[in-house]
Amino acid sequence: MSAMRAIKITEFGGPEVLVLRDVEEPQAPDGTILLDVAAAGVNYADTHQADNSYLAPAELPLVPGGEAVGTTPDGRRVVALLAGGGYAERAIAAPQAMWDIPDGIADGQALSLVLQGTTAWHLLRTSAQLREGETVVVHAAGGGVGTLAVQLAKRFGAGRVIGVASSRGKRELAQRLGADAVVDSGAEDLTAALREANGGRRVDVVLEMVGGSTFAQSLEALAPFGRLVHFGQAARQGAPVVEPGRLMHGSIGVLGFWLVHVLQRPALMRESIDDLVAAVLARELEPIVGGEYPLADARRAHEDLRARRTTGKLVLRP
Repeated sequence: MSAMRAIKITEFGGPEVLVLRDVEEPQAPDGTILLDVAAAGVNYADTHQADNSYLAPAELPLVPGGEAVGTTPDGRRVVALLAGGGYAERAIAAPQAMWDIPDGIADGQALSLVLQGTTAWHLLRTSAQLREGETVVVHAAGGGVGTLAVQLAKRFGAGRVIGVASSRGKRELAQRLGADAVVDSGAEDLTAALREANGGRRVDVVLEMVGGSTFAQSLEALAPFGRLVHFGQAARQGAPVVEPGRLMHGSIGVLGFWLVHVLQRPALMRESIDDLVAAVLARELEPIVGGEYPLADARRAHEDLRARRTTGKLVLRP
């Protein structure tokens, strides 16, 4: 068996558990292929996997990484969603979760689209079912999902897009990408700040991935028939319990989103990827690649991500 380098986690914890090691090359079961990895994507979910706080419990030892751009044994350049193992020189990919990349799309752009882009697309289209003219709030508007969601919301006909972010630089980026207004995520009264950013009115759609008080205050900002879509728990604390009567009283809705369920419907996944790729090639969508790190620096990538120092998509290079 040949050896390769990979980030292998042998105990759960913070970024310090991400250690570069020599490991045996994985054996691809029938129906899968071994991909030569050119670039692996880093996602916030990976930080949850490292400390075992993700929706799907992890088992040790593990090589993290849910997405990669690479070359197939027959020479195709593809982007793939993986069951894990992306932080490595080679990874196992399944043909049904693998898509060819056109020449006009760079590795980092492809990685930004395959998970974060499809998430932003389906948050707006499939879950929120955004209607023309509605106001959309995008939390973490400088992040991988957020930078794409701001642009897609405008593309899908939102009347007003409000970007929420933790630093002036990220708020300026959200505005450059099309946000009509921006809000500091550290605002003492987030509900009031969101309403003020919408001219004093309540908002129609909130894309929320923090949990805790951010969830609670975002819910308070919803207009009748408004929808909050919860798709992550960056605060590492659950969302508060929502009383059914309160939903009825405000005619508001709370939805959850996990991309796993889109992957179980290949036609839905294909529709979003085709649209995203076409939009990038037509220069109607700008994927933001925020930083590239050598594979050995995976720990630093996670530290930067958790400290909110990054924008857009983070990429590891084996």
